[in-house]
Amino acid sequence: MTEQNTPSAPVEEPTPAVKSLQQPDADHRKGKNTGPVLGAIAIVLVIALGVGGYYHTHKQAQALIAANQALVQQLSELRQSQLQGKNALEALLQQQAKTLDATDHEQTTLARQLNELQEKVSTISGSDAKTWLLAQADFLVKMAGRKLWNDQDVTTAATLLKSADASLVEMNDPSLIDIRRAITEDIGSLSAVAQVDFDGIILKVNQLSNQVDNLRLADNNKDETPMDQDSSELSSSLSEWRQNLTKSWHNFMADFITIRRRDSHAEPLLAPNQDIYLRENIRSRLLVAAQAIPRHQNEVYKQSLETVSTWVRAYFDTTDPATKAFLDELDNLIQQPISMDVPQQLKSQPLLEKLMQSRVRNLLTQTPATHQEG
Repeated sequence: MTEQNTPSAPVEEPTPAVKSLQQPDADHRKGKNTGPVLGAIAIVLVIALGVGGYYHTHKQAQALIAANQALVQQLSELRQSQLQGKNALEALLQQQAKTLDATDHEQTTLARQLNELQEKVSTISGSDAKTWLLAQADFLVKMAGRKLWNDQDVTTAATLLKSADASLVEMNDPSLIDIRRAITEDIGSLSAVAQVDFDGIILKVNQLSNQVDNLRLADNNKDETPMDQDSSELSSSLSEWRQNLTKSWHNFMADFITIRRRDSHAEPLLAPNQDIYLRENIRSRLLVAAQAIPRHQNEVYKQSLETVSTWVRAYFDTTDPATKAFLDELDNLIQQPISMDVPQQLKSQPLLEKLMQSRVRNLLTQTPATHQEG
């Protein structure tokens, strides 16, 4: 067995050497075949990468162009908006400038007018202070006229005239002697006016209104005697049958109808419980008369009192002492005048008015420049 195994060993040893010689040749041929393929693949990859890069670059370029256009449009809109805002701001500034100019002009005008007014006031109060006394006298005389003609208040009117004369005295101006003489004559004419106590008359009328409930109604059933006083007895003679028939007829009519004799001075009939309305009507008439006194309405005053007098004499007992006293006081009030014969005008008023026109009003209308030149 040893001999068979030994020669087999050398037979197997040359096989690897043959394989090793054959492998480089195969590899060499294989390398020659794969080179062009790899080159083609490399070229394809380069072309693909170039196309992909170009496409990607083109896309990015288009995106950038679109973004650039959007930014350009936004920038244009922003510039337009800024331009509009700038125009509006400029218009507003121009309007404010015009308003400020107008305000400055108005303020300048007001300042000039204020200075002129201050100069006029200083002219009146400084250089001609007596003019205020003259204006005060004119005002007092006009107030005296209003009190005299509207209210017929002679006392207050005379007091106002005395105050006006005192103002003229304080001026110490000899040229006012004519006006002072007219004021003195006006005061004298007012002193001669007969005074009327209007408040006292009103109190008397109100007192009569309080006495209405004390008046007693007249008795209207005093005369119950029939008008026919002839004998009503019947005769027993047959020859007087006509007279008996006439008397029977008259007796029947006397029981059926009663005729009473009345004259023009008799009191009118008054229904029961109607005296309350009568007394209230009398009070209302007295109230109208009282309201007519301060208004100096003579006709209304007398008509109201005469109506009250007629009602009292018609419905109340004129023989009662309370009614007699009421009627006497009523007659006295009817004869009482409620207006005074006051002068129609004051002599001093037109003189003062003319003097005021020549001094005060001309002084107010003159310019400060004229006053400074004077």
